[in-house]
This record gives sequence, structure tokens and C-alpha cells, in this order.
Amino acid sequence: MYVILPTLPIPLFGALLPAFLCVSLIKTYRRITALAILVAVCTVQSALIALVMHFEMSALRWALPVLAASIPPLAWIALLHSGLERGHRVWPHVMPPVLALFAIVVQPYALDVMIPLLFFAYGVAIFHTVSRGADTLPRLRIESGDASGRIWRWIGVALIASGFSDIAIIAAIVAGKPEWQPLIVGFGSSSMLLLMGALSLSRSVSDVPEGAGDIRDMVQVASEEDTQIIDRLDALMEQGRLYLDPDLTLTRLARRLGLPVKTLSSAINRVSGENVSRYINARRIKAACAALEQGDSVTEAMLSAGFNTKSNFNREFLRITGKTPREFRG
Repeated sequence: MYVILPTLPIPLFGALLPAFLCVSLIKTYRRITALAILVAVCTVQSALIALVMHFEMSALRWALPVLAASIPPLAWIALLHSGLERGHRVWPHVMPPVLALFAIVVQPYALDVMIPLLFFAYGVAIFHTVSRGADTLPRLRIESGDASGRIWRWIGVALIASGFSDIAIIAAIVAGKPEWQPLIVGFGSSSMLLLMGALSLSRSVSDVPEGAGDIRDMVQVASEEDTQIIDRLDALMEQGRLYLDPDLTLTRLARRLGLPVKTLSSAINRVSGENVSRYINARRIKAACAALEQGDSVTEAMLSAGFNTKSNFNREFLRITGKTPREFRG
């Protein structure tokens, strides 16, 4: 006797993880963020692909290009809201899904060019924007270092890869190989599944050497103005012990000093030879060492020093002291 087990198409299975991730994002931030909306749209698109391709619900097919045209601009908007400085206009990025809906009615074949171009353009824009150094995202918490930048670079790569998969689908149809389409869609959905997994594990990203943007600043000679800026920053740090604030950002520091973000980050690079994250974390680790010497537990020292995650705390502690927190505590 054979038992027939139910199977889920890859796109439908791929919709489950982003659905859980979306709920997790809303619970974490206690509000609906742009990143949560992006993940929700990816979830709906994966589910619709499964319904159209595997369950033959062709009446829903019109929604696929509209959702596809929404994902790249939503990714860019999520980047604007999560890390970049304010002042960027959002409304132009609402146009792609509107144009996709218009193309469905007027010239559907235009979508074959429009959708891949959107994924390529936004993917390259995101990758280029976050590849200029660890201080590119001044509104993110300093504790995270370059981890967030690496996650956003992977998002850019995923968008570019999705553009290639769209072209591959068109090529398969033109070549008279429509049977390849489910395989290509499955590959794209698997890639999206891996991307969502990376997003859900983003706090565990391992450390890597700093980007070329930081190195260019480090090799420049610090000016007298840079030294004065760092003197002001050191005074501010000691006066208010701002480095103990786990939500501290480069934008907040620059605002307190009345300086442009880039001016402050470049001065730190040139004077200390470190990026902003490492500059602040060095003070936090010093405070953690003092707490450990006074008998605090590792967790108490971590939290009192301004760290929220043990992975970042342990990595920075080992980098600066050459020991783990438990080894230091003895």
C-alpha cells in the first residue's frame, strides 16, 4: 500500500519563511516598517506564482507583473528608511507598479523589458550605495558595524539575479522551451528563500575586512581640523557617555556636534584609522572590561556597555582584547 504525501511547490514553500519573517519584523519594531512591507510583497508574489503555475489560477496572472514591479522600488525605499540620511524623495518610486499596470492594458510585451530593467537598475543602485564603506548607513545603530551593509549588498545581488531569471524565462519561451519555465521560476524562488533566510539571520553575520572606501580615508593624513573634531567628539563622549547608548547612530553624533555625517566619519577614519563602529565599540569594550573587573557577569557587562547582541559583543571583545569575555573575567 502506497501512501501519497502532499507536496508543496517551491514558490509556495518559499512564501512560508518570508511570512514568518514579516511577522517577526512587525513584532520586533512594533510597527509596520518599509522592510516588513517588502517582505510581505515577496510573500504574496511567491504564493501567487504557485497558484498561477501549479494550480492553474490564471485569473490572478495579471497581478504578477504589478507585484514584480513593486519589489525593486520597495527594496530601495526600505534602504532609505532604515539607513540612509533623510531628504530622499519616495514618490518617484511609486511609479513602476503604476506603469506596469498601464503596460498590462496598453502594451503587455513592454513588461518583458521593463521588469528585468527594474531589477537590474535598483539592484545595481543598492549594491553601489552600500558598497562605499561601513559609514554609508548613518541611521543604523553603530553596534551593527558593516553587517547591515553586507545584508543590503546581498539584497542588491538578489535583485540583479532576479533580473537574469526574468530574461532566462523570456529566452526559454522564445527558444520554444516553455517546459524550462517552472525550473527557472523554482531556481528564482529558491534564491529568494535563501535571501530571506539571510535576512532572518542577519544578526549572526560574521566579521570581514573593511571596505575599500574606509581604506582610502585611512591612508589620508589627518588635518588640524580633523584633530579638533575628534577632540570635540572625545569631550562629548566623556561628558554624556553616549557610547553606552545601544541605539546610538552616526547621524545622532553628527547632529550633536553640528557637523555633516561625512565630515565626522572621515575625521574619525583619518585620525583613529578606524571606522565609526570600531571607534565607538572600543570605548564600549573598555567599559565592559571595567564592569567585568568589578565582578559583573558577562551578560551584565555586555548590556551595561551598550551592546544588544552577544555575537557583536564577543566579536568586538576578542578583536580588541585578544580574549573572550569569559577568559578575561577569569
